Amino acid sequence: MSDINIKITDREGVAHDILAPTDMSMNLMEVIRAYELAEEGTIGVCGGMAMCASCQVYVIKDPGLEEMEAEEDAMLAEAFHVHENSRLGCQLHINDAMEGLEVEIAPYP
Repeated sequence: MSDINIKITDREGVAHDILAPTDMSMNLMEVIRAYELAEEGTIGVCGGMAMCASCQVYVIKDPGLEEMEAEEDAMLAEAFHVHENSRLGCQLHINDAMEGLEVEIAPYP
């Protein structure tokens, strides 16, 4: 079992240092839900299908995330509160290369 350290700032501005498992095939949206860092019903509304952008985060520190794919890019093109550093948490699959990742959860529309 391997865990990585991630810092997630919630929608209230509170920073949380958490451990995220790399051996459970989780994505960042699922980690945020597991730690209850966003109000129920306001994150992962589409179930992680890249169809709602409710799991949008702003990447503050990128230790080496995978490139954004077309599906994620298309959803962000239609989302609210999008910044240059926006990503969808459901598309960020937890792996060792994400050690030290820092994100802020975007406002819920």
